Amino acid sequence: MKLLTLNCHSWIEKKQMEKLQITAEAIKEKGYDVIALQEVNQSIQEAVTDRNLKKDNYAAVLIEELKKIGAGTYQLVWDHSHISYGKYEEGTALLTKHEILEKNSFFISKDTDSEKWKTRKITGAEILIEGIPISFYSCHLGWWDDQEEPFKDQAISLLNHMKKDSRFFLMGDFNNNAFIRGEGYDFLLEKGLYDTYSLAEVKDEGITVEGKIAGWSKNREKLRIDLILTNEKCRVLSSGVIFNGINKPVVSDHFGVEAVLNLSSL
Repeated sequence: MKLLTLNCHSWIEKKQMEKLQITAEAIKEKGYDVIALQEVNQSIQEAVTDRNLKKDNYAAVLIEELKKIGAGTYQLVWDHSHISYGKYEEGTALLTKHEILEKNSFFISKDTDSEKWKTRKITGAEILIEGIPISFYSCHLGWWDDQEEPFKDQAISLLNHMKKDSRFFLMGDFNNNAFIRGEGYDFLLEKGLYDTYSLAEVKDEGITVEGKIAGWSKNREKLRIDLILTNEKCRVLSSGVIFNGINKPVVSDHFGVEAVLNLSSL
């Protein structure tokens, strides 16, 4: 089973369509089973085309590009959390070619007002992969020491939404550096989660952010804040960073993370 998570910083990037096409080509080449995207934007002013999707919804445009290049038909789960840059509805998304058994979305922030940029909503789906139902969630959380929306509260809310008797994967931008002890990353592991990076038989350095980006304006460090976590140990064949200029060109202010798992170990 192949997984990808990417904070795509959509419609904010220079040469955005070129970068979207690079992303689509990589998805076609790699053949991911489930893709989790964060900062999936659509213009407030655009007309609605399907349910709450608008014509320029980044994930919907990506799916059309995938279809155009012969990568097959992907299903989309998307919901928006808040307004960003004064002109976009920003949300999280899941893409898959497998059968979706159930879709859901839920707030993990105290605030549910979409006008507040710290409002956070998670999108989830139970997906049938080779006869195995597995739940996946595209996650975008806040910062450990945020006074208004502390990470710990959001993480507890997120975990409280999980079905305790089912296998699940939390994929996304957790905004907590895995290299820092005693903060958000360790908190998640203390709650019984496993990092597929740590379980991986083959891995790289895991760096997903270098230098200053949105939300980390004073950062000068190399960060590992984009993660693929799960609630049970499994065999992870590899974990690698993608779209970092080494493994595919850079397409966002975050690099992506891809993991290959042995499905029979789930």
